[in-house]
Amino acid sequence: MVDNLRFRIKDLPIDERPREKLSKLGAESLSNAELIAIILRTGARNRTAIRLAEELLSYVNGLQGLLDVSVEELKDIPGIGQVKAGQLLALGELTKRIHAALYSKKTINSAEELVEILMPQMRFLQREVFWIIVLNCQNQIITIQEISRGSLTETIVHPREVFREAIRRSGSALILAHNHPGGNPEPSVEDLEITQRLVKGSHILGIEILDHLIIGDGQYISLKKRGII
Repeated sequence: MVDNLRFRIKDLPIDERPREKLSKLGAESLSNAELIAIILRTGARNRTAIRLAEELLSYVNGLQGLLDVSVEELKDIPGIGQVKAGQLLALGELTKRIHAALYSKKTINSAEELVEILMPQMRFLQREVFWIIVLNCQNQIITIQEISRGSLTETIVHPREVFREAIRRSGSALILAHNHPGGNPEPSVEDLEITQRLVKGSHILGIEILDHLIIGDGQYISLKKRGII
């Protein structure tokens, strides 16, 4: 077996090189580390791109971690500099946008339908992220946008940021969503205060807020069902 700690990818047998393997067998034949290695292009001292990709996946706790990682965190990994960190962030952002595009124009008839879309992305995030889902007059998704990141107690969710995208996209209604990294979706006092403030703003602008979903680990709470909206 070739020792990835000592050899470069070009030292591997041709059939084990990610690019050649992709061309011959298709992308589905590659492991997660091999796919990421193609994006990284090069490894680091004494480590192939595959080995570096394996270390990266271990550091961020799997593929989901690539959706919730910063440049600074990536650069903590030996061998990941500004360029590679940028490539990985671009990969994560494209993944989010592709996921959102898949559900463009999907009609939302219930909180459960929207949770099925949001849960795979939001349940594993390590930071609190606030999203809006902009809907047209037929309750079809126009766009899903991240508004703030951090903690609702640390990152103020401004009504102008929430409603700006809805106005720009000629949206008729909004659904708010954010995650609780601890896994428990029970609303905090801050969650309720922010919801009430945004609902008041919606009355002025004529853009209805249909619900506020709080996503935990495999569970969620609808503030509409709680009678808060």
